[in-house]
Amino acid sequence: MLRPSKRLMTLYFLYLLIGILAGILPWYIPMVVFIPESAPYLTALVLAIVVPVALWIPRYYDSLVYELREEELETKEGVWFRKISVIPYNRITNVDVVQGPLSRLLNIYTVKVQTAGYSGQVSKAEARLLGMEDPEGVKEMILSKIRGVRPEAVETFEEADLGDILREVRRIRELLESRLR
Repeated sequence: MLRPSKRLMTLYFLYLLIGILAGILPWYIPMVVFIPESAPYLTALVLAIVVPVALWIPRYYDSLVYELREEELETKEGVWFRKISVIPYNRITNVDVVQGPLSRLLNIYTVKVQTAGYSGQVSKAEARLLGMEDPEGVKEMILSKIRGVRPEAVETFEEADLGDILREVRRIRELLESRLR
């Protein structure tokens, strides 16, 4: 079982602080200065926004669990809306490591796992393992589970009888030539 680094909570608290500094203070301070009677209402509004988010962060962190099982990867997350994903190893196509600027400051990473169904969506991953301290180790653990597993999402030429394909192509060619005459 894998758990994210506790620094992931620090990252989310940094996001909250940036949200307060950039999204709340620019309108809060002028309103309180120019309309002082609005201060109690505005303070209540700000607290109604900030306090639930601050309480949500540790609960969300506690909800994150990643498990590399024998046949599949299972991820669990969510406070109000629980999400459990089970991804068979034979469906995994890509494993990427991502790190933003604040994550770089905290030395944590996100490991993104994509499957054939999601590989066309650049920003969307089937699973995100957040707050990983050793992303290359996690990536290698996942890749070691994938190695030797026959992929289900793609068909290879080994599976098809090339003689049947050749006969079908000749038949199509004959049909096309007969229509052209």
